[in-house]
Amino acid sequence: MKALYTATATVRGGREGSFESSDGALKHNLSMPKELGGSGGTGTNPEQLFAAGYGACYESALAFIARKEGVKLQDVEVTSNVSIGKDESDGGFKLSVRLDVKMSDVDHDQAEDLAKKAHDFCPYSKATRGNIEVELNVLEMSRQ
Repeated sequence: MKALYTATATVRGGREGSFESSDGALKHNLSMPKELGGSGGTGTNPEQLFAAGYGACYESALAFIARKEGVKLQDVEVTSNVSIGKDESDGGFKLSVRLDVKMSDVDHDQAEDLAKKAHDFCPYSKATRGNIEVELNVLEMSRQ
């Protein structure tokens, strides 16, 4: 692969430390969630960061696939749920992801088709395929 862009961040102090991106655009404290035995402080955590990155990447992939297929998407919402739990095989931890995808003005079958194609295309989905469980969940968008 020829890299088109490389993101760089430096972490100090692990899950109870801080991180900063090389361009200074991101600079945050990290806090271990109470559910993992931490203080649950005001900082973010790796799972939240992964969820945000995956959701953003997946939604962009969905927009690309829709354009490619001539489908005009009005409103799209992707909620990325990243869970961490015990890995019984080695006593460590592992991740799983559930992507909740909502699209307005697209029938459910077409939404399912677009969502699956986006999952095949998304770099995050490619990176996780075969490594962690990823559930794709297409939901109806509520009308307001």
